[in-house]
Amino acid sequence: MTTRKNSIYLVSGIFFLAGLSLLWMSYSDRPQPELAPVKFDGLRAYQDVLHQTALGARLPDSEAHKQARLWIRAELEAAGWQVEEQVFEALGHQGYNIIAYRDNAPAKILFGAHYDSRIYADHDPDVDKRKQAVLGANDGASGVAVQLELARSIPLENESVWLVFFDLEDNGNLPTWDWILGSRAFVDGYALNPDAVIILDMIGDADLNIYLERNSNPELREEIWAAAKELGYENNFINTEKFSMLDDHTPFVEAGYPAVDVIDFDYPYWHTTGDTADKVSAESLGIVGETMLAWLKNRH
Repeated sequence: MTTRKNSIYLVSGIFFLAGLSLLWMSYSDRPQPELAPVKFDGLRAYQDVLHQTALGARLPDSEAHKQARLWIRAELEAAGWQVEEQVFEALGHQGYNIIAYRDNAPAKILFGAHYDSRIYADHDPDVDKRKQAVLGANDGASGVAVQLELARSIPLENESVWLVFFDLEDNGNLPTWDWILGSRAFVDGYALNPDAVIILDMIGDADLNIYLERNSNPELREEIWAAAKELGYENNFINTEKFSMLDDHTPFVEAGYPAVDVIDFDYPYWHTTGDTADKVSAESLGIVGETMLAWLKNRH
C-alpha cells in the first residue's frame, strides 16, 4: 500500500514539474517589458546638497570633511559602484580622492567634481567675515550632488564611466596651499586615456548661466551644449565664450586629454559666507544632470 502511494506521488510530481516547465517556456517566449530607465532627480540631488551643508564646511582635516568622504563612498556603493580612495600628499597636506567605477575597465568617460570647501571666505563683502569658512553649497556641494545622482541614473551599459570626487581643490592663494591639488594628484597617479573628461563645478546656482569656458576642448564643448539645446536648455547653457578658468579640468588639458569645465562663474556668492543652500535650486541641478545623461546617450 505504501509503495503504491509513493508511486502515485512520484508520477504526480513529474506531471507538476512538467507543467511548470511548459508554463515557463510559454512565459519566456513572450516579449518582456523593458525596465524604465532611472531618471535624474533634481530634488534628490538637492537633498544631497542639504546633507553636505548640514555637515558643515568640508574643510581639509575637519570632521565634516571626513563625514562627507564616508557618506559619498556609502552613496556610491549603495548605487552599485566600486569605490577606491587615492590618498596623496601635496604641499604638506594629505588629501583623499574618491574614485568610482562599475568594473575594472579603463575610464573612457570621466566626470569630476571637488568635495572640499574653502577655509576662508576671503571674497565676502563684509570684511569681518573673511576669516570664516565657506559652506560651499554651490562651490563644491552642487557638483558632488549631481555626480551622486548620476551614479544612481547612468544606464548600466555605460560601464566605462568613472566618477571622481576630488579633494584639495579650493584653497589656492592661501599660505601653504595651491589650487586643484587633488586633480593634479589623480592625473599623476593614474594611467589614463579617457575620450572625454567633464568637470562639474558651481552648477547649482538658482540663476543658472553656464558659458563656454575658453580652455576647454572645443569639440567636447560643442557636443555638450548641443545636448543641452536638444533638451530646451539653451538659455542655461549659453553658446558664448566668457571665462578662462584654472579648475580641475586643467591637469587633464595639460596632459592632452579632451576636457571641459562646466561651470557657472557668474555667482555673486563665490568664496563668501553667502554660499548657502538657499542659493542652489533643484531645477538647476536637474538641468545639468539631464544634460549629462543626454550627452552620454548621444555618444552610444
